[in-house]
Amino acid sequence: MTFPVVGMVGGGQLARMTHEAGIPLGIRFKLLSDTPQDSAAQVVGDVVVGDYRDLDTLRDFARGCDVITFDHEHVPTEHLRALEADGIPVRPGPDALVHAQDKGVMRAKLDAIGVPCPRHRIVSDPQDVAAFAAEGDGFPVVLKTVRGGYDGKGVWVVDSVEEAAEPFRAGVPVLAEEKVDFVRELAANVVRSPHGQAVAYPVVESRQVDGVCDTVVAPAPGLDEALALRAEEMALNIAKELGVVGHLAVELFQTRDGRILVNELAMRPHNSGHWSMDGAVTSQFANHVRAVLDLPLGDPRPRAKWTVMVNVLGGDYPDMYSAYLHCMARDPQLKIHMYGKDVKPGRKVGHVNTYGDDLDDVLERARHAAGYLRGTITE
Repeated sequence: MTFPVVGMVGGGQLARMTHEAGIPLGIRFKLLSDTPQDSAAQVVGDVVVGDYRDLDTLRDFARGCDVITFDHEHVPTEHLRALEADGIPVRPGPDALVHAQDKGVMRAKLDAIGVPCPRHRIVSDPQDVAAFAAEGDGFPVVLKTVRGGYDGKGVWVVDSVEEAAEPFRAGVPVLAEEKVDFVRELAANVVRSPHGQAVAYPVVESRQVDGVCDTVVAPAPGLDEALALRAEEMALNIAKELGVVGHLAVELFQTRDGRILVNELAMRPHNSGHWSMDGAVTSQFANHVRAVLDLPLGDPRPRAKWTVMVNVLGGDYPDMYSAYLHCMARDPQLKIHMYGKDVKPGRKVGHVNTYGDDLDDVLERARHAAGYLRGTITE
């Protein structure tokens, strides 16, 4: 019996966990990684080290793969079109993925299909930023480079025309957005297959610290059922209208006046879905594998009333393994997921999942474990 080969471009932790989800299914993975030390390169058997920005490298890598997918959105769109022209299935395809690669393209498309977004437009220079601010409620204004940003990088909140100069130094178009007065950030995660089957995970609350996801609570506490359903339907509609195949994360603002606005899109497994590894019947990673291979999708329903994910960030305490004894003894239900990365301050090196019926207890257990692994909690 011949099982398919999934070609994964990118060697980070998302590729590592996607590979893990494919192992029970007998799915083989081939990895295009920047270095042999990358998170996924440590565990995948078939690794090609090379530059994803080089078309010849991509073409050589794609030989022998039944489908190509990604753990990031940075492969040039024209290279993906070339792979499709060679007859290689690319999922998500370039026509869909460009909406996660280019924030300007994304905003234009969401406007066209009637999806609510913050007020926005492409701006040409700091004076144009000031004009954009004057068209609304004034400063502050959020500025984003249209390509390349993640985890708070490529994003500025500016309070004056003088502060608006920095984003333009990157030499790429800049998108200006109103600074939304929001209550909290939410995420709607959905998965869609080539033949149009789709599933939606519960809408989660995503809590950020310094622009980096810190905590995810599934489902979002206190979220009105009608608003949760609207968010799920919105994400499913975006996936359909954009032709997404695989996992789509729709990051949302819940505003003080009761609306939900789309902040960002990601067309790959996403930090806001890591809770599903232990908290859902079928994880985001397993369903992404199923989707790109056009297999029937798995049940996305939660296994417990509450699941909490807290990211483990690097600090000044590099020996995280020695903390396992305390964490595992204190909480036998704790799930630890480490990425095989060198510990650097502020770097995502793993995450923990906890679950149960009492939200305060589940939150405390997850935060204690992540803090103890990092070294900020010592007892």
